[in-house]
Amino acid sequence: MNRKISSLFFAFLFVFISSLASAQHESEGEKSAEKVENKEAKDGFNATTMIMEHIGDSNEWHLWTTKDDSGEEHHVSIPLPVIIKDNEGWHTFLSSSIAHGHEHDGYTLEHGQVVSTKGVEKATLFSIISGKQKSNEVFFDLSVTKNAASMFLSVLFMAVVFIGMARNYKKSQLPKGIGKFMEPVIVFIRDEVAIPNIGSVKYKRYMPYLLTAFFFIWINNLFGLIPFFPFGANLTGNIAITAVLAIITLLITLFSANKDYWKHIFMPPVPILLYPIMVPIEIIGIFTKPFALMMRLFANVTAGHIMILAIVSLIFIFKTPLLGFASVPLALFVSVLELLVAALQAYIFTVLSALFIGIAVAEHEHEHGHEEHAH
Repeated sequence: MNRKISSLFFAFLFVFISSLASAQHESEGEKSAEKVENKEAKDGFNATTMIMEHIGDSNEWHLWTTKDDSGEEHHVSIPLPVIIKDNEGWHTFLSSSIAHGHEHDGYTLEHGQVVSTKGVEKATLFSIISGKQKSNEVFFDLSVTKNAASMFLSVLFMAVVFIGMARNYKKSQLPKGIGKFMEPVIVFIRDEVAIPNIGSVKYKRYMPYLLTAFFFIWINNLFGLIPFFPFGANLTGNIAITAVLAIITLLITLFSANKDYWKHIFMPPVPILLYPIMVPIEIIGIFTKPFALMMRLFANVTAGHIMILAIVSLIFIFKTPLLGFASVPLALFVSVLELLVAALQAYIFTVLSALFIGIAVAEHEHEHGHEEHAH
């Protein structure tokens, strides 16, 4: 029962916190993307704009674009719920109400992002904390974006798969259906990741988180490689998502840490004269570990998407179909390689999380005592 509660808690934490953090990241990231687009020529194919639109988040799920006989573009998109809180109260409507230049309740859609037509800025987390923005002078965007919708989809998929596996195990110890594929992966995470890094005594406590993190990252990596609705969102390539995952690993590490861990941080085994140097380094090391987790996952996943899109864009940049004989096979090769990267990045994140947790819960004094007793 405790494991079920822990798994549900982590799943809810991923969805809720990541949705809020995603709004912060996109509100700042889209500003730079807009500047790049404005500087580039509007005529012809714009590879930068195309790539940024595909790897970025938006308040609508764009499907395709068509052109009529006059050359006018028509965008086909699936609207997503827009939820806004400002001085006038709550505003809820579909993004289709503000798409293509339309205005509703003082808001419109520009480059897939909700903006105020009254000049009101969108609230960002760090600007509110630092005091650059006042809560009564901004609007809070709590909309369900493409990344948030994709995250809900992946969590629902995971719930269906693992609840179905749990029900099958109640009837028989032999796995059935997709459980035949999932069980070896779960056993691998237990035997090759959790136990070696955390220990055979304490690993069970952290298995719900490690499994949730692994499958959450892996499944969303795979969903991001499928180029059609309802997939194709660059969820794990969103630094807000990877930041939340890394922060959860940090919090679990800190709250699980024993006295040996904190003693090593504030009283490292070096001469006392080196404490002014070593203690700050150890404290900085606490935060550099989750920072590395965040950046590694974000950079590798985003780089893969950009590579595939850039290779395909060469056909339209040079305006020759002959280039397709080289770019299409190369893009296909990179796509197949990304299937390996999808699992590899999930594995690396899980291994490092288990390693950091294992370092925090290791009882060094007890181990030395056992060694001396054995001698």
